[in-house]
Amino acid sequence: MNDTPIERPRLHTNSQTVSLSFESSLIQSCMRLDDPDELVLDYTRTMMGFLLFNPAPASILMIGLGGGSMVKYLHKHLPDADITAVEINQGVIDMRHEFHIPNESQRLRILCADGARFVAKPTRLYDVILVDGFTGQGLPDALCSRSFYQHCRAALTPDGMLVANVQADTEQTTEISRRLGKAFSASLITVESDEGGNQIATAAAKSVFDLGLAQFDDRWAALPPVHQTTLAVSSSRIHRALLKTRRPTHPT
Repeated sequence: MNDTPIERPRLHTNSQTVSLSFESSLIQSCMRLDDPDELVLDYTRTMMGFLLFNPAPASILMIGLGGGSMVKYLHKHLPDADITAVEINQGVIDMRHEFHIPNESQRLRILCADGARFVAKPTRLYDVILVDGFTGQGLPDALCSRSFYQHCRAALTPDGMLVANVQADTEQTTEISRRLGKAFSASLITVESDEGGNQIATAAAKSVFDLGLAQFDDRWAALPPVHQTTLAVSSSRIHRALLKTRRPTHPT
């Protein structure tokens, strides 16, 4: 499914951070040495917006590992979640110790595999699927095809959510939104990250968004402080995106 050449990852270190990139791209992941579990990049914090809809998912699938920022955050702050991360590039996985990624356990596994093939034949259903599988050339075709999104929906529980990092303001972005809309019956919200260039698309059953909007303030208040800090900037954008899902009613 994925014919993209495997690129060699590069590690960059200084007195404050460790970062990951590929030969032909900008920084893919960044870790602060004094707080390895912090989500440094805004797009990763924005992807945690699913916590406003499901603060305690039982099962999470991640497609794309990178420097493991989201894996570490979820592993630390969602101790009851079962987490599977699928990464196609063994070289990226081999850097896990430099990024302080926890050892595998009963609730955490990291697999070297093609994410598109994996989700086409999942071993279980997931409450959340996070897709962040960029290469140096961008988002691989295999991770944004119509069939991929259909497979993701089939691999989710009835109230499950797909959260995908895509490039913002490109022709591909428009096409991705169209494909996602078809796979999820047009039940989709999109939020841009602070850094620019990244758009976070979240898809789920319409009832998930309707309930999330109706209970937004209460759910925000109930979030643990660490999640409130993580979502402090993006929560208002998520709320605005939810408001856009409302369809105006016209008198007959």
